[in-house]
Amino acid sequence: MKIMTYTERHIVDSYSNVLAGLSSMSRIELIKRLTKSLEITKQEKKGGLHLSFGAWKNKSVEEIHTEIKQNRKFAEKDLTL
Repeated sequence: MKIMTYTERHIVDSYSNVLAGLSSMSRIELIKRLTKSLEITKQEKKGGLHLSFGAWKNKSVEEIHTEIKQNRKFAEKDLTL
């Protein structure tokens, strides 16, 4: 388990002081949402950014450049100055 830094501890204490004034139902709702956010964070770590590496490894730089340019969509507008 990672040990909290002084700054992290201060932030937690500050939030705790703010949340102390909330009703029990509000605090329970916050607990649910925090728990859900932790679950999402775990899922993101499993699927992480490293899975996207190599997406274009079978294409040349020129092919990638052409593909990006072809997929750009710009609205053509007349500018009146």
